[in-house]
Amino acid sequence: MANTPTFELFKDAAGEWRWRLVASNGNIIADSGEGYQTKQGAERGIESVKKNAARANIDVLD
Repeated sequence: MANTPTFELFKDAAGEWRWRLVASNGNIIADSGEGYQTKQGAERGIESVKKNAARANIDVLD
């Protein structure tokens, strides 16, 4: 098991590319939520999350 969170990039049953972020304990903590036609598209999705997550706002919905 990895000591740091890891992005996994894979093809789903429909042949589309997806990603998931797996915590060091093996739990999935985020996923693409959609399939991508190309591996490069999924990689761009990962890069977007890496770039934008640290500065994202938190909205509490009651």
